[in-house]
Amino acid sequence: MAAKPQTASSLSIVATPRAIGPYSQAIKAGDLLFVSGNIPLDPTTGEIVPGGVKEQTVQALKNLTAVVEAGGSELGKVVKTTVFLKDMNDFATVNDIYAGVFGDHKPARSAVEVSRLPKDVLVEVEAIVSLK
Repeated sequence: MAAKPQTASSLSIVATPRAIGPYSQAIKAGDLLFVSGNIPLDPTTGEIVPGGVKEQTVQALKNLTAVVEAGGSELGKVVKTTVFLKDMNDFATVNDIYAGVFGDHKPARSAVEVSRLPKDVLVEVEAIVSLK
């Protein structure tokens, strides 16, 4: 018996900052949720949160959490993240905040320095999440 083809469904979450380009905040495909990169936009103002890498990391991870939960999952089911940094010298600060958010759960992760991020933010985080 042939397997049914899986379809993907796009999510647009109201409680988080709107996507700033032609993409979905997340896509459900089978038992996985693919979460687009989250930057430190304040969901109420649509503006970058004031402060440095600490404040931006906190907000980016709050936005990621909101998308994961709106997608029907939780941070404990995140299987992989990618952290994009404007400056790898910020790695220790970002890592401490990331560890505090994820606690004992340690998803696979890549962290890379990039030359520029949307709206010139200092950090962006994307994730792949299990829906089971």
